[in-house]
Amino acid sequence: MREHEAIVVPILQAGPSFRRWTAVLGAVVVWAVFAWVWQLTHGLGVTGLGRPIYWGLYITNFVFFIGVSHAGTLISAILRIVHAEWRRPITRMAEVITVLVLFFGVGNVLLDLGRPDRALNVIRHPHFRSPLLWDVMSISIYLTASSIYLYLPLIPDLAILRDRTTGWRNRLYARLALGWTGTPAQWRRLERAISVMAILVIPIAVSVHTVVSWVFGMTIQPMWHSTIFGPYFVVGAIFSGIAAIITAMVIIRKVYRLEAYLQPIHFNNLGLLLLVMSCLWFYFTFAEYLTTWYGQEPEEMAVFMAKLTGPFAPYFWAMFAACFVVPFAILANPRTRTITGTLVASISVNIGMWLERFTIVVPSLSHPRAPIHTFNYIPSWVEWSLMAGCFAAFALLYMGFTKLFPIISIWEQEEADTASAAAA
Repeated sequence: MREHEAIVVPILQAGPSFRRWTAVLGAVVVWAVFAWVWQLTHGLGVTGLGRPIYWGLYITNFVFFIGVSHAGTLISAILRIVHAEWRRPITRMAEVITVLVLFFGVGNVLLDLGRPDRALNVIRHPHFRSPLLWDVMSISIYLTASSIYLYLPLIPDLAILRDRTTGWRNRLYARLALGWTGTPAQWRRLERAISVMAILVIPIAVSVHTVVSWVFGMTIQPMWHSTIFGPYFVVGAIFSGIAAIITAMVIIRKVYRLEAYLQPIHFNNLGLLLLVMSCLWFYFTFAEYLTTWYGQEPEEMAVFMAKLTGPFAPYFWAMFAACFVVPFAILANPRTRTITGTLVASISVNIGMWLERFTIVVPSLSHPRAPIHTFNYIPSWVEWSLMAGCFAAFALLYMGFTKLFPIISIWEQEEADTASAAAA
């Protein structure tokens, strides 16, 4: 246990830097709460939304956050199933991202509704042919499964913290550890439960972003009504999820001095995965736009040209550069596939994937099939404030998790050390 003191120490200490960042992020969250109260008081008229552009920044963030949530379940579960030993230090970081961002994905839907109580209509008056109902069901199941999948591997570490703390922390860890003592029978049950959940969360995660894509694909809107949206959204979700993991790893490695655990090989392997997903993303994007161009259907072409050469061209080409050109140029070269290189590529991908969601949502609504009045959508200060608040609140909660629980699994590291010693 003493060998892994570096994992436990950050939990028991909170320095001035942590408090400063907490204050800054907390201030952003408070401002976002003020903006939300302003929206509740004055209605959705304080946003830049209007007919026919009734989805904007909020739905862009919803799709983005749900996509990032695939970081933990798909990456962690798949690597666990194939027994990739190098994944041990990164799985919990990914699983925490999954659980936290799901709340903000759902939260952005509530923001878009204007009145949050309207969300209850999905339960009170369910319409089983509506993809919105499928979305609610799949995300609820996904959040439940992801939370269980995060909690189960935490139990042995909670017992370690229980035995090393006093006061309210001791009581908290004692309750969460569920009487764990590390008997062979407990280990067998725990490993069986983790294995079952690792298998279950994969199809659940795939179904979630498929259903999110159907919210668009099941409508007769130009460049939305497409059969490719299901796999396209899943690939994009894994793509942005890997980028989110890399970004979190670099920050945690630097702040908590975990260089001994998060080594260059982890960034190299995730960089290669990010490179593969960048190529897959390019393939799906090319297939989607080639099909639209070849068909030359007038309404589709209006949206197509608005993205490539029209008012949305800066967003589209910035997306293309950020999602493919930059990560491919960095990650395809072993000399630049360093920790710094993978960080630059991951930040670029996250920016690009947010722009991709924006260029899916807004241009199609700006060119509806029905000849009705339209306008140029410009997000208001309320929308930008709430978006900033979501990212700040996510960072704040993630920081809080690292101060309450080990962000790297202690027992899995000890298991890896034992295996390495036996092999030697």
